[in-house]
Amino acid sequence: MRVGIIILPEHRWAQAAPRWRAAEAYGFDHVWTYDHIGWRNLVDGPWFDAVATLTAAATVTERIRLGTMVASPNFRHPVSFARCLLALDDIAGGRFTLGVGSGGIAGYDNLVTGGSELSPRVRVDRFTEFVELTDALLTRERTDFAGEYYTAVQARSAPGCVQRPRLPFVVAANGPRSMRLAARFGQGWVTTGERGADFDTWWRAVAQRAEQFDAALAATGRDGAGIDRFLSVDSAPVYSLTSVESFRDALGRAAALGYTDVVAHWPRPDGYYAGSEAVLERVAAEVLPGRNVI
Repeated sequence: MRVGIIILPEHRWAQAAPRWRAAEAYGFDHVWTYDHIGWRNLVDGPWFDAVATLTAAATVTERIRLGTMVASPNFRHPVSFARCLLALDDIAGGRFTLGVGSGGIAGYDNLVTGGSELSPRVRVDRFTEFVELTDALLTRERTDFAGEYYTAVQARSAPGCVQRPRLPFVVAANGPRSMRLAARFGQGWVTTGERGADFDTWWRAVAQRAEQFDAALAATGRDGAGIDRFLSVDSAPVYSLTSVESFRDALGRAAALGYTDVVAHWPRPDGYYAGSEAVLERVAAEVLPGRNVI
């Protein structure tokens, strides 16, 4: 079982940099940040760009994998975004993973740029084009694409990704169509379970999601042995880092359901993911196997 941590991009770099260094020193396998223009009720507070944040993080870490959790079509265009991804993969020395999802229905990212609310079907249609085109841009020397939502005209990709044939995708998917997309293009799949459910119902939904992803893999004819399965454990009603015991419980439940990776959030003083950094330190010392503690 691999363990990752998400650091929200809400702090100036002088304050944020020690957290990214600590994530590596604590022994986490991967560290992520949100890719939003603004997020929920934090939209009026400090918020920084994911690409710039991850670029800076790559310069203060050496081994840990870095990623977006998750980028979306709500404000990213594959042609320009692919250039950002090439740069990140290069600067990180092949340690970057693209977490990508369909984007919220009516979130700030969509509305701030003048977008309108999209139906679930349209969101997945757009997401499919986004993933297909991004894959092409990162694997071909030149790409032409004419879709309903995106166009590319002789888009270049030199020098290509450090990781070959391209950097890995972790595709966020909870529904059948997006799961099939994850099965086609993902080196990993991530789920948030069922939002709004109580604790036991959430874990039952997480088990069902794993079975549904098995079905998606079978439908695409792809061997799932090499595809990582990520669980965002803080989508549950109980914050995973409330205590060491709750984190152990989340890891054990996820492992029993066949997940290969779990992702938690760095504790915040209040609001979303409110908790104590002392618990995070204890988790690093007592739970993460074979880890170093700063």
